[in-house]
Amino acid sequence: MNILVIGSGFSGIVAAHQLSNAGHSCTIVDRRPHLAGNAHDSYDKAGVLIHNYGPHYFRTNSQRILDYLSKFTAWNPVDYTIKSFTEGKFWPFPINLNTFEVLIGKPATTGDFEQYLAANRLDIPNPKNSEEVILSQVGSRLYELFFEGYTLKQWKRHPRDLDPSVCGRIPIRTNRDDRYLSETFQALPKEGYTRLLENILADSPNTTLRLNTDFTEARARVPHDHLVYTGAIDEYFGRCFGPLPYRSLRFEHESFSREQLVGRETISGKPGFWQPAMQVNYPSADTPYTRIVEIKHATGQKIDATTIVREYPSDWTSSEEPYYPVPAADATAAYQKYAALAAGEKNTTFIGRLATYRYYNMDQVTGMALAASQKLIRIFS
Repeated sequence: MNILVIGSGFSGIVAAHQLSNAGHSCTIVDRRPHLAGNAHDSYDKAGVLIHNYGPHYFRTNSQRILDYLSKFTAWNPVDYTIKSFTEGKFWPFPINLNTFEVLIGKPATTGDFEQYLAANRLDIPNPKNSEEVILSQVGSRLYELFFEGYTLKQWKRHPRDLDPSVCGRIPIRTNRDDRYLSETFQALPKEGYTRLLENILADSPNTTLRLNTDFTEARARVPHDHLVYTGAIDEYFGRCFGPLPYRSLRFEHESFSREQLVGRETISGKPGFWQPAMQVNYPSADTPYTRIVEIKHATGQKIDATTIVREYPSDWTSSEEPYYPVPAADATAAYQKYAALAAGEKNTTFIGRLATYRYYNMDQVTGMALAASQKLIRIFS
């Protein structure tokens, strides 16, 4: 079978790898000049390895997915830690016992924090939105400090208008565990995501990659028996029901040499870095960006220079990259119209975050691509 794969991110590359190793001929196309989609990373002019489309923190609880990807990369283990800068100081985040101690200005125990939460959380047995989720866990003071303003900037919607999963996915802990994520395996590919996906592609026989190629052009010119589509589902159908809502991003990069970083360790806590964690959130409405990322904290790269990236959320337009499907009831209802069309589309498989209009992590889209390609292999056999 001749398979046309639209998109060279995790979904497309993994699907093509499985299908090609089952004897099928695959052509992968991507309209960008590089592979790896939004996971693409590269070295900037300062020599720093950066994540070009925002930070990608790989984590998983799936040994199956870890075993699969580990055939193509070594890993740099890392506990992702972030801070939140508000009211003139850096706070440990996600909320944990250390955060509580900053709040009250003195040492505390887990019991003290649990007592505070019991007295301040709102009694909401079945939270229906992101505001209710956090208020039911920590109360209004911590919600307003860390969640309300940040969410408004990130999504341009109030937390009460967003699905509970948006804020609910952030852990709340009463111990001193300050890791951003809770999965059992947390790491970055040792040589980067781009190299990882290049290695998977190199192990994909009878597979061709065409960059700078638009979906419409590829579908018309590349002979194929089946299409694997990982792009925006509304774009596939010509936005016949109107565009789905997405959030986009603008990135502002700034690099610093060793000389420029002298004295900065009073803030960063160690020489060679600009800020005290790989990610610092800025929930205040007075700051136009949502976060500053210094990914060198996580990559383990040994280099005197460093690069920070300020991230500005924006309304999506058709000339920009759609980064985030909007997790809200009206957006889901709009997507269902396209999902109904997709269900009836012959010889086409829709996988990935944009094609299914879901906020999936990298391990989840990898698992989706593995499952979908194995299903196709059975059908084609």
